[in-house]
Amino acid sequence: MISPFVLLRIKRANGKYPVQSELPLLKGLEGDQTIKNKISNNQKQSNMITTEQIKELRDQTGVSVMQCKKALEEAGGSMEKALVLLRKKSGEISAKKGDRKFGSGTIQAYIHANGSVGAMVEVNCETDFVANNEEFKTMAREIAMHVAASNPKFLSKNDITEEDKKTAAAAFEAEVKGKPEAMKAKILEGKLNAYFADMVLLDQPFIKNPDMKIQALVDGAVQKFGEKIAVARFTRFKVLGN
Repeated sequence: MISPFVLLRIKRANGKYPVQSELPLLKGLEGDQTIKNKISNNQKQSNMITTEQIKELRDQTGVSVMQCKKALEEAGGSMEKALVLLRKKSGEISAKKGDRKFGSGTIQAYIHANGSVGAMVEVNCETDFVANNEEFKTMAREIAMHVAASNPKFLSKNDITEEDKKTAAAAFEAEVKGKPEAMKAKILEGKLNAYFADMVLLDQPFIKNPDMKIQALVDGAVQKFGEKIAVARFTRFKVLGN
């Protein structure tokens, strides 16, 4: 349907409304104008994004310049919104690559300056091309540094055994004693989730950027390198420790 505003402008210009035979042509003209308006709006939005913003976002995420530019445009120039969009996109891309098989990877280590604490991490990927990439190795070393500093007990929630859950639940029983039965289970569940969240590597806030969890760091690498990537295992050493 032709916009009444278009018809009114034509009437003011010609002194009459268009006849039926002219409507298809007007629809085409109106469509062209709509497309021009969208292009104009996109160009204005693109012009709002500065090179400094793109560089800052790329430094924080490591993804391509075009992906950073697009995220900033969608976020209207907001750095915080662009980060959220990129992390959401990273998670979606990572989920889509879940069925792929690992074919390579890297083992990286971190030793604290005083030599009393260290950690090793294995991070898997699909190809040697990514495994030999220095940025990929750097990410693995940073995860090893995180392990040395935060001392996680589990890689993921799936590694928490029923025995672990029972032991932790017994420790919290005294805290929920006397609570109504309807609330008791929910309170206990909340305490257990919080307790184990601090122990699961992938759920821990990244020590170099607490706004990002280790899983988000890995998802960002998936988006950047275009391959399935995952932390396979880790170990932590401490002088005279168990």
